[in-house]
Amino acid sequence: ALPYPGQLQKKQAHVQKLLGGFGPVRPILGMADPWHYRNKAVSTFAAGPGRSLRSGIYAQGTHKVVPVEACLLHHPALDEAIAAVRTAAAACRYEPFNEDTRTGLLRHVLVRHSRAAGEVLVCLVTATPELPGSRAFVAKLRQLCPQVSTVVQNINPRHSSAVLGSAEKILYGRGCIQDSLCGVRFQVSASSFYQVNPVQTELLYNQVIAAAALTGAETLLDAYCGVGTIGLSCAGRARHVLGVEVNRSAVQCAVQNARLNGIRNARFVCADAGKAMLDLAASGQRPDVVILDPPRAGSTPEFLTALDALAPRRAVYVSCEPATQRRDLEFLVQRGWHVEHIQPVDLFPHTEHVESIVQITRM
Repeated sequence: ALPYPGQLQKKQAHVQKLLGGFGPVRPILGMADPWHYRNKAVSTFAAGPGRSLRSGIYAQGTHKVVPVEACLLHHPALDEAIAAVRTAAAACRYEPFNEDTRTGLLRHVLVRHSRAAGEVLVCLVTATPELPGSRAFVAKLRQLCPQVSTVVQNINPRHSSAVLGSAEKILYGRGCIQDSLCGVRFQVSASSFYQVNPVQTELLYNQVIAAAALTGAETLLDAYCGVGTIGLSCAGRARHVLGVEVNRSAVQCAVQNARLNGIRNARFVCADAGKAMLDLAASGQRPDVVILDPPRAGSTPEFLTALDALAPRRAVYVSCEPATQRRDLEFLVQRGWHVEHIQPVDLFPHTEHVESIVQITRM
């Protein structure tokens, strides 16, 4: 494996090659300790030797489970919890689900860790709603791993590679854990979208806040806002925050997160971000700053046209895929926008991924 300084050089060169033509690329921000950073893990169950229960990850391009006892990227509490789940499940004689015969019970376990509170959430994904001896399972699990503060059963009967199904039962605790980013608290459930590297996420958000150049007087539009992590992190430095997100459950979480923190200058709406911006432009409302953090596929021509029509003083484009960000920046530069600077951030050490933050202004 490439040593970490070499990984950072490679990612810096990648961003420079893709985006350097638009403006200055600052040095990439890496991690001081690039190990054990993940606060979420998923392990898939399979039958081991002598009907034993094992869990791990799929071998690339297959559905063959490779057993995993520990991972250098996981927070150690995650591996401890997964091992405890295996032991407790074996004690309860739970069978792993077999995709070919459609028999058995256990499909996956999803675990999350809160850096702020030290809590662990365990979500056991089963093929059917019945979980015999669930109280005994929870008692054994918590005896083995006292950090587990909540246990949830997720029911996923579908023929699908998706880990989670839509139905859920709380077996123990609140059904969620609480974590904090940039001084803002967030409720995190099994299905919440929440960044998996909290140390680098705080660094990323602080760079976004700096690029937004907020003075406390601005109206900020947080497009693709998810559960509100970026917008709520900015709320203390803005006059008003409007978050727009097309996923209704994410919007509900954002509203709850604002309430949890007593943040009153943030509002969240469920809508297509491009359409919402066109509506704002048509009604003469113009935010001072737009932050956009689209999915890996990047933004859309409709959104970018709406951003151009809205004409904020500046925009901050956060991307997890610099190739699609390059395409979108070309669109904006052709319409008179100017790239002030590009800041790469290594959110996922020991992977190919790199994030980049671009500050753009109207010419």
